[in-house]
Amino acid sequence: MAITWILVANASLAKLYANLGPNKGLTLVKELIHPESRQKNSELVTDRSGAMGANGGGGSMQPQTLPKQHEARVFAQEIAQALYQGRAANAFKRAILVAPPAFMGILNTVIDGPTAQLISDRFEKDYTKTTEPELSQRLASAIYL
Repeated sequence: MAITWILVANASLAKLYANLGPNKGLTLVKELIHPESRQKNSELVTDRSGAMGANGGGGSMQPQTLPKQHEARVFAQEIAQALYQGRAANAFKRAILVAPPAFMGILNTVIDGPTAQLISDRFEKDYTKTTEPELSQRLASAIYL
């Protein structure tokens, strides 16, 4: 039976499960935690923006990306690397992603092409606090194809 990996993630927590087939349940493969994504933008910035402008005037320069968004992208890249390594090691043949819409969008931009081709289903939900039996039930239609 082909192994399916189920990634359940948000911007600060990711749980990677394996499913070995119908009625086999889920086995936790890896858990990744990124506490920086839980901090406020003000806590992530160590210095105030520098002043810019001709003749000493003007306002402060704002960063292109908010620190919280940057941390979410850093975490998404860490998750994408774990998926890449799993694919390269033939640890799974199919993957299912479960993440809130904004974080799913970030994940979709950082997952490499060959790994992305193994993703059969995407659910835009935050199930990171869901128990394994409940998760199995909620994803049953996708897990047991």
